[in-house]
Amino acid sequence: MNGDLTPVYLPRLQERGHFGIKCGLENIQALLEGLGRPDLGYPVVLIAGTNGKGSTGAFLAHMLKAAGFVVGWTTSPHLVEVTERIWVDGETIGEGALELLLSEVFEAEERAGLRATYFELMIAAALSAFRMTGVEVALVEVGMGGRWDATNATNPILSVLTTIGLDHQQYLGDTREAIAREKLCTAREGRPLVLGPTLDPDWIRPLLSCEPSLHPAPRLPPADIRWDHSRVDGKRVGLAGLHQLDNLATAFEAVRQLQAEGFPIPDNPLWSGVAAAQWPGRLWKVPGLDGVWMDGAHNPDGARVLADHALACGVRPHLFIGAMGDKDHAGVARELKRMRPLSVTFVQGDAPRYAAAPALGKAWGLESPMLTVRQASTQLRTPAEAPRLVTGSLYLLGDLLRDLDIRPF
Repeated sequence: MNGDLTPVYLPRLQERGHFGIKCGLENIQALLEGLGRPDLGYPVVLIAGTNGKGSTGAFLAHMLKAAGFVVGWTTSPHLVEVTERIWVDGETIGEGALELLLSEVFEAEERAGLRATYFELMIAAALSAFRMTGVEVALVEVGMGGRWDATNATNPILSVLTTIGLDHQQYLGDTREAIAREKLCTAREGRPLVLGPTLDPDWIRPLLSCEPSLHPAPRLPPADIRWDHSRVDGKRVGLAGLHQLDNLATAFEAVRQLQAEGFPIPDNPLWSGVAAAQWPGRLWKVPGLDGVWMDGAHNPDGARVLADHALACGVRPHLFIGAMGDKDHAGVARELKRMRPLSVTFVQGDAPRYAAAPALGKAWGLESPMLTVRQASTQLRTPAEAPRLVTGSLYLLGDLLRDLDIRPF
């Protein structure tokens, strides 16, 4: 922001906290009504799933931009700055613009006589940003679950479900079926629902509470997989990892359904968008550091695909692990051990949600050094003989990037 201006509403947003789920859409609906229903001014694509939401959104955003569309995209969580959560036409929103949008959202909150959550406030701001900037399509990533997620107050023309795995069980249920039911509430009667390649329509259909048209994404042809990128039929894929090919297949199916809905999306530019796709924190080479990679895998499914990729590429990294206390540490450790890391170092940030050394040590079956974020940053600045891979939590990545003074966008 301009140095003469002191933000007022961004600090108020931070006071609301970041985590949790609240049953009911009344708050977000009241906020949107108070703002004049900004979400009705453009078509919405709603993206849900346990893993792969952000990567699928990144592919879609870059593909549609390459095809000439003005694209809005809202995602969570952010790594360093809250402005990362709102992306318009290839750029994250400015702090000054977000301050202005939040002022309107807080005024709507006051008029409605309610107290919204951090996520509700940010979704309202994002949907208002898309109206303000005249986007032609909005990609809206579901935060947690689906049924009671603030994003579900929109009326999407197309819904996407990437994957179903065990995560946030304390909020969503203890089985894949229970979690799927929550996430499938983002589907709409008679409208397309795109399914990621790992989801069986016959398993999904009985779990639905409405009747969308199901469109499973076919897998892409075999690819040349490298540690830092892939190639499909000679075409570069900007996001690395075999699992990203499933996310890309999901994005392509979403494009086909948008085309079927009447969107004039040409095929020719799409692969240039795929090559340009970026999604910091997802098997991402950290700029300015020697051989340091970051991936936000925080559940066993995410850890499994990360380990599979390392094994397929013959990479044995030095592993830096930090996690939130409510995660499945044993499940994540079981998967990451398969890559036979050269070393394992635990990292704990200041936030009380971080898992402490005893919990991580028990999960990994070893006594490993526990570094502070500052100590880990110092080590990561020093060159090493093998790649360093930082993983376990997007919050850890954000804390390290702030300490390293590296901005992901």
